[in-house]
Amino acid sequence: MVPASGASGTIPQVTSGPAAEQHLRDLARLRRVRDRIDREYAQPLDVEALARGAHMSAGHLSREFRAAFGESPYAYLMTRRIERAMALLRRGGLSVTDVCFAVGCSSLGTFSTRFTELVGVPPSVYRRTAADATAGMPSCVAKQVTRPVRNREAPAPEPSLA
Repeated sequence: MVPASGASGTIPQVTSGPAAEQHLRDLARLRRVRDRIDREYAQPLDVEALARGAHMSAGHLSREFRAAFGESPYAYLMTRRIERAMALLRRGGLSVTDVCFAVGCSSLGTFSTRFTELVGVPPSVYRRTAADATAGMPSCVAKQVTRPVRNREAPAPEPSLA
């Protein structure tokens, strides 16, 4: 491997040979893990199970997944679950608790906390306001404009001085 630049601490670039082939195999395995999360987000998934499926240790999978995609496998899974929850809440007809379990979360508290971090409002508030905000909008457009923020929390609301 050859460093990307002369400075230390930079990301190494693989040029050719066995190391490059291994790097490409690892990336393919990581894409399969990400695809599995996308498909099976509502199933009970944990890093250990994902790592076993990719023939990696849990620690190695977490490090490599974060390096490749910018977030941990767990964060990616939760973001995927929140995206689906947003769609179910916009559609209506299900309680927040029903949505929580439908997307694979086993704890309403964890679901609500993560939802609020990513979306900026609790799921109950989102449920009340989202249907009106996307009324008349094609579902594919609604999904894009309501996508949760990845790799950073939703902006904090401005403090009220009143």
